[in-house]
Amino acid sequence: MQQHHTNGGSGHGCSRQRGQRGFTIIEVMIVLTIVGIALTFGLPSMSAWLQSNQIRNATESIQSGLQVAKSEAVRRNTNVQFTLTSLTPGGTADWSIACQTPSAECPGAGMTETSIQTFSSREGAAAARVAAPQATFTFGGTGRLTPMPAATLAINVTNPNGGACAADGGPMRCLRIQVSPGGHLKMCDPALPSTNARGC
Repeated sequence: MQQHHTNGGSGHGCSRQRGQRGFTIIEVMIVLTIVGIALTFGLPSMSAWLQSNQIRNATESIQSGLQVAKSEAVRRNTNVQFTLTSLTPGGTADWSIACQTPSAECPGAGMTETSIQTFSSREGAAAARVAAPQATFTFGGTGRLTPMPAATLAINVTNPNGGACAADGGPMRCLRIQVSPGGHLKMCDPALPSTNARGC
């Protein structure tokens, strides 16, 4: 009787991969140097973008708040006030909306609900600074400012932490909200010419 022996595959049936190697120390150093150079040039622009983003967050928030105040005034057919609550000192972008004459149906000072809506600059706009001719903007039942100003009012938003505005030769894309006597709102860039759709 012949006995057949099977090879368990040790040694002959397997091929070993040769020639595999890791990175050399020189290759690692080259990669780290390239990454370091990229970060050196990229970080300043990233920082400027983050600081400019705070300006945009604050401006969009204020514009949105003004629009809510105007809409609520029309809806309730009563005067509704948008107030920059921290305009002085500091000029932060905090704001609140309330009825000029509070009642059980219209939130305001002295009521259980003291405001219709509020915003804290800590929500992505802590470094932004706001300058405006007045702290309170009151909208009447027709959506117009009351008392009606003689000219358009400007709310300027900057960020001194990031530097000067582009209009003054700095890196910051500062923004402005224009509030017309009729209640029209426009967000614009003072660095752009007035002929530009995004300019002031």
